[in-house]
Amino acid sequence: MVEVSTSILSIKEGEEANAFLALEVAKTDYFHIDVMDGKFVEKDTYEKMFQNASYIKRISNLPLDVHLMVEDIKEAIDDFLALEPNIITFHLEACKDKEEVWKMIQYIKDNGCKVGISVKPNTRIEEVYEFLPYIHMCLIMTVEPGKGGQTFLTDMVHKIEKLKKQVEEQKLELDIEVDGGINLKTAPAVKKAGANVLVAGTAIVLAKDFKVIIDELKEG
Repeated sequence: MVEVSTSILSIKEGEEANAFLALEVAKTDYFHIDVMDGKFVEKDTYEKMFQNASYIKRISNLPLDVHLMVEDIKEAIDDFLALEPNIITFHLEACKDKEEVWKMIQYIKDNGCKVGISVKPNTRIEEVYEFLPYIHMCLIMTVEPGKGGQTFLTDMVHKIEKLKKQVEEQKLELDIEVDGGINLKTAPAVKKAGANVLVAGTAIVLAKDFKVIIDELKEG
């Protein structure tokens, strides 16, 4: 079954409360929290995302899907653990070595949270294979992280297929999440390739009816 994680990045300031409630009514599966520090990626959304995620936690029971695009992973984990997210995903590229990757996986798990690893478009998917049995989700970026509303990179479909094959070969229960340029046009290809959690931002929040888009993204 395909799930939808709605990125709140492009929700207009002042419209957050109404949008969060409308997204819950429209049955998004997760709120996707894009946490950026202005160092690992250009944009800095850290404070805004913490405030929005805190507000969501007060008004909604829907799970938080926290995506850390930061250099200091440990500090961000500590900050966002306070909000009891469903899952915290960090970037493989933000870790200086494999030892740090293992440490972050264990640290998130030790704090009672699911863990995901994300890879940028230029990172070979093979680099994440050894960690797959120990995590709950792998997030494939289908655009360069740090900017909303980018165009989907079509060659990432093959990357999703390779990951799906590896998951099946290792007989793992692992969510494959895709993030970047996901809309009604690009969703069928990533679903066919094996993705089962779709992150969509502008495609949903700019629509007149959130539920129509979310339902269509979930189909198939």
